[in-house]
Amino acid sequence: MENVKLLVLFLTITCVLFLIIGLFRPWAMLWWEDVQNRSKVIKSYGSLAAIFALIYQALKYYYP
Repeated sequence: MENVKLLVLFLTITCVLFLIIGLFRPWAMLWWEDVQNRSKVIKSYGSLAAIFALIYQALKYYYP
């Protein structure tokens, strides 16, 4: 279970890093979209970072 928690933590950190990069250069993180803007970056990577952070906290709470 420790490996799963570590994987989810790395996914959270990666999403936050991609969010920061996307706030400066949205086209670098959303190259497959027709329109790249900061709000799409926040919606996609921000929501993923929040979901993975919640999963990490739940795993940390239920499997100490």
